[in-house]
Amino acid sequence: MRLIDLTEPDHLPALDAALLPSLQAGDDPVKVLILFGSLRDRSYSRLVAEEAARVLIRLGAVVRIFDPSDLPFPDQHDAGHPAIDELRDHVLWADAMVWSSPETHGNMSGLMKAQVDHIPLTIGSVRPTQGQVLAVMQVCGGSQSFNAVNNMRILGRWMRMLTIPNQSSVARAWQEFDENGRMKPSSYYDRVVDVMEELVRFTLLTRPHRVTLVNRYSERRDAAVKAEEIRARL
Repeated sequence: MRLIDLTEPDHLPALDAALLPSLQAGDDPVKVLILFGSLRDRSYSRLVAEEAARVLIRLGAVVRIFDPSDLPFPDQHDAGHPAIDELRDHVLWADAMVWSSPETHGNMSGLMKAQVDHIPLTIGSVRPTQGQVLAVMQVCGGSQSFNAVNNMRILGRWMRMLTIPNQSSVARAWQEFDENGRMKPSSYYDRVVDVMEELVRFTLLTRPHRVTLVNRYSERRDAAVKAEEIRARL
C-alpha cells in the first residue's frame, strides 16, 4: 500500500474547502481503493491519483493506494502471491475505487488492465467488486483524449461496478504538475475535485442498497437449484 504525504504542503490548489460537502452525522467514512497505471519515477497517473486521494481525505474518506510494483503478470501466479493477496484484500475492504491510467496506444495501460485482471469476479462466495462505485481518470501526453476512460468504463461494467457519470482526462499532463509533484490550479484540477465529490456522493447514496441493487433473478434461481441438488444428495 502506498503512503501519501499530506503534511507539506497542506493546501489543495484552487480548492475552497468551504464549498465541499461534508458527511452527515453518523455516516461511516467511505473506503476508497485507488489503482494507478504506470511505474515511471514521475508517473502522472500516480500523481493525479495522489491528488485525488488528498481530495477524498478532505471529504472524509479513508483511502488506500495500491502500489503495483511487485505484481506479477496475470496467470503467472494465483492466490498465494503476496502482491496479489494484498490487492484482493484491498478490494474486499473497499466501498469504491478510483482507476487512474495513462493512455497507451489508445487504451488503458497494460499495468492498469493487469491489476483488474488479478481481481476475480468471485472470491469464495463473495463477488468482490459487484455493486462497488467506480470513478475513472486518465492522463494524456498530448491533446485531450477519452479512449482510456471509455475502455475502463467497459471494464468496470464487466466487473459489475457502478461507474459514476463524471470522469477526468488531463491533457499534456507533463505541464500540469509542479516540481514537487503537486497539481497546479486549473480546470483539470477542478474536474478531479468534481469527480471525487461525485464518487463520495454516489457511494453514500448506494452503499446502503448495494445488495439490493445487484440482486439478480438468474443468480437467485441458480442458488435455488444448487440448494435443491444438495438437499437431494442428503
